[in-house]
Amino acid sequence: MSGSRAPAADAPAHPHIRSYALRRGRVTQAQRRAQETILPRLAIPYRAQPLDLAAAFGRAAPTVLEIGFGMGETTAAIAQARPEVNFLGVEVFGAGVGALARRVDALGLANVRIVQHDAVEVVRDMIAPDTLAGVHVFFPDPWPKARHHKRRLIAPAFAALLASRIARGGYLHCATDWQHYAEQMLAVLSAEPLLANLHPGYAPAPENPLLPRPTTKFHARGERLGHGVWDLVFVRR
Repeated sequence: MSGSRAPAADAPAHPHIRSYALRRGRVTQAQRRAQETILPRLAIPYRAQPLDLAAAFGRAAPTVLEIGFGMGETTAAIAQARPEVNFLGVEVFGAGVGALARRVDALGLANVRIVQHDAVEVVRDMIAPDTLAGVHVFFPDPWPKARHHKRRLIAPAFAALLASRIARGGYLHCATDWQHYAEQMLAVLSAEPLLANLHPGYAPAPENPLLPRPTTKFHARGERLGHGVWDLVFVRR
């Protein structure tokens, strides 16, 4: 996490509630090597100032932000399928960062960059308003216990912040395999005045006519366990 700094203009007056729990995850030797040898050319360090996306990717292209990319399977698959789009992945856990770096290197992808930092701070401080072509939030931590619902990422304040960073006509695509969280997402996003639902309710999973979502391991796990999977696709007004 970052050290002391002056808050951005729209920074909250107090620290936000983290939507993740920092825990000691196992990083494999291969992931550690990727962090040491591959990540330096993909990593964008967190700074409390707007990021020049064209400079970061070495080109001007539509940019999609993926929040919490896990082990990076979906990010790499979409980036490989859409080389004309830039993908900025944000993740806090080292194992996932190393895994995505390995995938990007193995596939020879040039359109992926990684920020290892808290997503709320990245969006608030590094992403200028009206700049993103899209945002992906696939299977965020559902925090299923009622007392932890306040830690869920998709909440009114963050939805408003995300919407402000998406360019008009851009989109926000969320997915979850927890019905209660899906209901919360639908209510929160529907109440955000800058967003319009592309479908009457939930999207036909995993369809997104703007940029389809591959079936993830979380999607497959949910189906295997008999869970539903809910996608939501909203566009910026």
